Amino acid sequence: MVSAVVRRRSVDAIPWVVLVVLIGVDTASTGIVISGAYPTAAVVASTMASVRRTAYVAASSVAFAGLSVLWNDYQGPGEFWLRFALSAALAVVAVLSALVRVRREEALANMTVIAETVQQAVLRTIPSQVGALGFATQYQSATSAALVGGDLFEVAQTGHGVRVILGDVRGKGMEAVQLAATVLAAFRRAAFSQEQLTGVATEIDMVVRAVAGDEDFVTAILCQFTAGGQITVVNRGHHPPLLIPPASASASFLDTGDPQPPLGLGSVSHSMELTWPPQARLLLYTDGLVEARDRKGTFFPLESKAPTLATGELGAVLAGLIAGVQEFTRYESTDDIALMLVENRDPASPSEPAPPA
Repeated sequence: MVSAVVRRRSVDAIPWVVLVVLIGVDTASTGIVISGAYPTAAVVASTMASVRRTAYVAASSVAFAGLSVLWNDYQGPGEFWLRFALSAALAVVAVLSALVRVRREEALANMTVIAETVQQAVLRTIPSQVGALGFATQYQSATSAALVGGDLFEVAQTGHGVRVILGDVRGKGMEAVQLAATVLAAFRRAAFSQEQLTGVATEIDMVVRAVAGDEDFVTAILCQFTAGGQITVVNRGHHPPLLIPPASASASFLDTGDPQPPLGLGSVSHSMELTWPPQARLLLYTDGLVEARDRKGTFFPLESKAPTLATGELGAVLAGLIAGVQEFTRYESTDDIALMLVENRDPASPSEPAPPA
């Protein structure tokens, strides 16, 4: 992709040679000698063109600097050769600059591919339909030119119901990615082996304590969806999900009970139960969403955006939410954002949500 952009833009540097030559010819009658400005075209080319095309422009600029003796009135050969040498030196610098830039762009492109591969290995693609549930996920990394970070999500269809996890690893970089991968592996195992959702959380907590550092932890929300619109939630130090009822009912954050410490800090988990109606939606998110700020320091108003999440295709809804955050922060978000939107498509669910237990 980088090379394609370079090819499209490289020809834009050619007119600079002609422009500088025309200026040089036009100003010759005034006694102003600007042959040293011809490499300007090569310098411009070095910022956008390939090394080969920059070399072509640089060679052309040096050639025009040599031919400028035909229209510039130099004060002796010494001045001409001094200015010609300056043009040649700047042309060489332009080519070397283009070489450095292209190598950096190639390295960045390779790192981006690696980051995408790592993310695909850590965060597997979530199906759009699992049982009677519709799913959509979105991940926005705060790392420039990368798609990977310490946020995580996963869905598992088990004999105990559809179980999901969405979490946020403390810290950034590859260490956070490695811990996120460990948490997801533990969830994929525990989701099928543990009968209770609290047991899933406890097993993951033990794994995190075994592999993480003393100051490392993972905030996470775990949900279990069963027939009849039943939801079991375990909240380990995470932001509560946003329940978005169908029609005109107002959205609300779930009451997930007394605060529990994050995974890795050790604690017996407890859960809460509730029901939700058909076509209702549940938004799970990491703190990068609700802690995003505009330039005045105002937090992103998630609850006021709930009406936009109630209707529409799930993936498009999340993409619109991410776009809203980017516009709100003027593309200056400093934290990863992981989103999961779940829709109840079970017609056997109760028509009205039950209050949290």
